[in-house]
Amino acid sequence: MTPPLTLLGIESSCDDTAAAVVRGTTILSSVVHGQTSLHAAFGGVVPEIAARAHAEKLDYCVEEALAKAKLELSDLDGIAVTAGPGLIGGVLSGVMCAKGIAAATDLPLIGVNHLAGHALTPRLTDQLPYPYLMLLVSGGHCQFLIVHAHDSYTRIGGTIDDAPGEAFDKTARILGLPQPGGPSVESAAKHGDPDRFVLPRPLLNQEGCDMSFSGLKTAILRARDGVMAQRSGLTTQDQADLSAGFQAAVTDVLVEKTKRALGQYLRTNPAIRSFAIAGGVAANQNIRDGLVQLCAGLDTAFVAPPLSLCTDNAAMIAYAGIERMMHDEQDDLTLSARPRWPLDDRAAPMLGSGKKGAKA
Repeated sequence: MTPPLTLLGIESSCDDTAAAVVRGTTILSSVVHGQTSLHAAFGGVVPEIAARAHAEKLDYCVEEALAKAKLELSDLDGIAVTAGPGLIGGVLSGVMCAKGIAAATDLPLIGVNHLAGHALTPRLTDQLPYPYLMLLVSGGHCQFLIVHAHDSYTRIGGTIDDAPGEAFDKTARILGLPQPGGPSVESAAKHGDPDRFVLPRPLLNQEGCDMSFSGLKTAILRARDGVMAQRSGLTTQDQADLSAGFQAAVTDVLVEKTKRALGQYLRTNPAIRSFAIAGGVAANQNIRDGLVQLCAGLDTAFVAPPLSLCTDNAAMIAYAGIERMMHDEQDDLTLSARPRWPLDDRAAPMLGSGKKGAKA
């Protein structure tokens, strides 16, 4: 019997510097160093600051991950690294680190699509069989994917503008809440009235699974301005009520669009009816609860990774690399960092296309 592969994973696509060691479907170590304090004063991630922080932290993350796994580089079967999509400076930092290790050790180098890392996480955590429906919902991406294989995806919908995570961050800034916006808005919403403000549910009156969140963000801005015009400021309760209303609107949109996506997926007659969610926004409990109830009503298994694997991490990158290696796929030292890299390159671009290709 062939022993399971053991890979080092490296992730640096946004503002989390991460390294992990995975053997088969067992996470031997997972190290994540965040950058929240570095970007707090700017209200969002500053790409140049993020890239410099990655360059400073990557080697320490790798050393820590190996130490926690109680392994040496010589015990590994390969190096997997996020090669895109993401902030190009950060992605480049990770790719160059992985190339250096691969060149020094003669280990195989495997470039991984960051989105594939998220999409394959249910295979790492639950050994979910193909095909399954995935809602990948994060700070920069939101799309419904039918996952047929490690390298085969069909996108059946997604956001045409702001991703939900981006909308959460912008809403937090509008309301004067700290970054990162997702946890801040969720925390404030626990004490709020979701029905106090009338907010839109964009694109629910249109067929299909596409979503839009920029108009909802604008509605929050106008509601805030209306309150401030009356009171010359926001109270803690105003922040809570606006947060609750925003979160409820996002949840309603995601649940309804998921219902439609499940309809398309189930019409393919999968042997096992499975729906999975991944990405940072998957950590939001209100959204999870809504999707759990939906799946229960449709006799479909709901799979969500542990909260530690919802946000960016290197364990998912290592596992995606394992799946590639199991199919005799690997890269060489010409591997390039890619700011754009859609999983379904046959689908029309959701967010436009430039010289470097489709964004998502």
